[in-house]
This record gives sequence, C-alpha cells and structure tokens, in this order.
Amino acid sequence: MTERFDCHHCEESLFGKKYILREESPYCVACFEALYASMCEECQKPIGCDCKVKPGLCPRGTVSDFPSIQGFSLLPVIMVILLSFLVAEGLLQVQRSTCQDLSYKDRHWHEACFHCSRCKSSLVDKPFAAKGDQLLCTDCYSHEYSSKCQECKKTIMPGTRKMEYKGSSWHETCFVCHHCQQPIGTKSFIPKDEQNFCVPCYEKQYALPCVQCKKPITTGGVTYREQPWHRECFVCTACKKPLSGQRFTSRDEFAYCLSCFCDLYAKKCAGCTNPISGLGGTKYISFEERQWHNDCFNCKKCSLSLVGRGFLTERGDILCPDCGKDI
Repeated sequence: MTERFDCHHCEESLFGKKYILREESPYCVACFEALYASMCEECQKPIGCDCKVKPGLCPRGTVSDFPSIQGFSLLPVIMVILLSFLVAEGLLQVQRSTCQDLSYKDRHWHEACFHCSRCKSSLVDKPFAAKGDQLLCTDCYSHEYSSKCQECKKTIMPGTRKMEYKGSSWHETCFVCHHCQQPIGTKSFIPKDEQNFCVPCYEKQYALPCVQCKKPITTGGVTYREQPWHRECFVCTACKKPLSGQRFTSRDEFAYCLSCFCDLYAKKCAGCTNPISGLGGTKYISFEERQWHNDCFNCKKCSLSLVGRGFLTERGDILCPDCGKDI
C-alpha cells in the first residue's frame, strides 16, 4: 500500500524535499513563497521561508517502505523517532534559518535589506527613525531633520523626550524656569520677554493683584480705569455676567452691561416705551422732558417722520402741521 505525500497547492510529491506546514497542510517551498511570503520593501523580492520557519525534512522513499497496522500508516510516528535519532547522533543536520524577516508597521524587509535610506548602514538591532516611507539611522535623521534645543543648542535625538512651544524645541531637562531653574515639564508656565517662568515664580516677580479678588493675574487680565482685573472677575454690577469682550458702560464708577444699564437708568421712549441707551451713536429727540428714538418721532395720525420738521402738540401727542390744521 502506497500513501502519497504531496504539496497541498501544486500536488507535486514532497518526498526527499523541503516543505513547510501551514495550518497542518504541507507546501513545497516554491508554492509557499508564492502564496504566503512577504515582499521585501527594499529589493521587492519575496522573503523566503528560510527567513521565517525551519523547513521540514522528508527522507527519500515511499510510504510502502514503512509498516502499517490495519490500514493506518505509522509514517508520522516512525519519521519523528527516526529523525530525532539521526539528529541526536549527528548523522543528520537540520537546516536552520539563515536570515530574518524584519517588519515595521506592516512592512517587511530581508535582514540584509534593512538599512538606512541615506548611508545604507544596517539598522538590525539598532534604533532608527521613520520619515515618510524612509527609515533612517539616528545619525542621518539627526543631521537632516532633528531640531536643535533652544537652550543648549545641541541636537535633540530621535526618541528623546522634548518640549515644544511656538516653533521652538527644548530637551526636557533644558526646559526650565528662568528664575528658579527647575524643570517645567508638563506643568503650566508663563512666557515673558522671551523667557519662560513657572507660575509661582511669575506671580512673585511680575503678577499684579486683581482689584476684585486680590489674587495674582497670570494671564488674560483686563484693565479698567487703570486697575487690573481677572477676566472672570470683571462682571456687570447688576447681573454678574462677564464684561470682557462685550460692550458696557458705567455709572458712578460701576460697570454695567448695556441691557442692565438700559433697564436701570435709561430714559424710556415716549413712542415705543423701550429704553433709549444713547450709546453707540444712537440718536434721539428730546422735547418737554420726553424723549423719542429718531425712528419713533412720527406724527400720531399719519406717521410722517417729524425729525428736522416742525410739529404741533395736542394732549401729549405730536402732529405734523398738515394733521394739526384739523384740530
């Protein structure tokens, strides 16, 4: 009884040849590399099976050379025992992998092809940096792309922690407070006169106290009547809404938003009864202790605008001369 031992893909006999097992199915080397081998990024050639797994060995002969019991072949068991004995006695050498399949971000290289894109030095077991599709050794990357430390003027090597602010870079240990010389790290800091200060040092050296809360103003202050305020402390006297960046007015040295000022202090239009703020160039008409918006100063009967015209009054109403003739 003869049992075949063929490649799972091309079905050619594997007796006496190297083969590779994949999901318990044997493949000849050519089929395995064509179907499953990774492509080298550098030379664009397949990365052979020798770079991945130890190849299997099958002695020459046929299954009929081995005994069987009730149709069940003892080939696998006998083969393992025989090969183990031959290897142990030094009568058979198992071919081992002579190279490596090196991978980085789903890309693959032969060991001999894994080198710096600039100087071609090997990157195997060495640190490297990626720039686009290129891999560079630390020396080439530093020469072409690495930033210089703003403090010590030395190159910031790839993989080294660095601090960046407004286009400048520092070694982590060089990014220190100008006053106390302690590393700032990821803590808050305040720039002044092209120098960086930790918050405590800045407050001691430069910060002004807020008129409202008396605490130091580190950033985002507001000046009103030549006095410093935190933005969040400069609010409407009535409704307490922030006034920073908003139009506001004052009365008796107190600041008010326009809405509160109009509600509290503005005169009311005799025509529409809405407040007349008088702010922002708003024009209005005043007559006998009454005020009108320009748009509201119209004849009571015909609604003709009386701005810049003569008019008559009748029981509190204002009339144009034509409508006043009928009175």
